[in-house]
Amino acid sequence: MSPAPLLPRDRRRHPPALAPAYKSTALRAPRFPPLSLPATLSELTGPVFGADVIGPLDNDLLRNFAGSGSPIGERIILHGRVLDENARPVPDVLVEIWQANAGGRYRHVTDGYLAPLDPGFGGCGRTLTDADGGYAFRTIRPGPYPWRNGGNDWRPAHVHFSLSGPAFAQRLVTQMYFEGDPLIARCPIANAIPDPAGLEALIAPLDMTAAIPFDCLAWRFDIVLRGRRSTPFETRPEGN
Repeated sequence: MSPAPLLPRDRRRHPPALAPAYKSTALRAPRFPPLSLPATLSELTGPVFGADVIGPLDNDLLRNFAGSGSPIGERIILHGRVLDENARPVPDVLVEIWQANAGGRYRHVTDGYLAPLDPGFGGCGRTLTDADGGYAFRTIRPGPYPWRNGGNDWRPAHVHFSLSGPAFAQRLVTQMYFEGDPLIARCPIANAIPDPAGLEALIAPLDMTAAIPFDCLAWRFDIVLRGRRSTPFETRPEGN
C-alpha cells in the first residue's frame, strides 16, 4: 500500500509569536527571522520509550501522589487518540500532562496564588499511546486562576499536554480546554489563535459514552500531529 499524501500545513491555524492582547508576548516574540539549525544524531535517534518506563499509577492522578487522602474536586477521565494528518493512529507516543488542582493552584514553587495546595494531588501524570493511538488519564477537573495580564484576566480550566516521539527533537506541547467554559472566550492566550477552528481543536467535548456512572465524567481530546488539521502546539507555532 502506498503512503498517504502529506497534507500541507495551514499556518493560519497556529498562534502568532506576537499577540498584543497577550501582553508578555511583546517581550518574548522574536525580532529577527528564525535560524534553522541541523539536529545532531543523538537528537534524531533517542530516547526510546517503552512500557517498562511507565508505572502502574502514572496515568492515575487520583492515586499517584504520595500525599495523604484523595484529591479534592470533580473526578474526571481525560482520554483520546493521537493521530497523523490522515487519521491514522500513532502508537508508543509518550503523553504527559500537568495541571492545577481544583482550586486553581499548581504544585510549583513559583505559584503564589492564594488557593491552598491539595495534599492528595500532585498534578502530573504520563502514559504511552496504545496500538490504536489511544491514551487515558484519571484526574480532577482543574480550577481557573487569575494571572497578571490585564485588570481582571483569568485562565480557563485547562490541562497541559506534552507529546514525545522517538527523538528529542520530536516534542510537542499544547493545552486542552473544557467544552462550555465561558472563560475561554475571554482568555487572551486562547484567543491568540487566529483561526476559530484551531481554537476549537483545543476544546475537549464532554463524552458521556466514556463516563463511569456515579463515579466520574469523561472528556475526549484527540490530538492531530501534523497537516492542515493539526492541533495547535505551543512549541511549533509555525506548524509541526
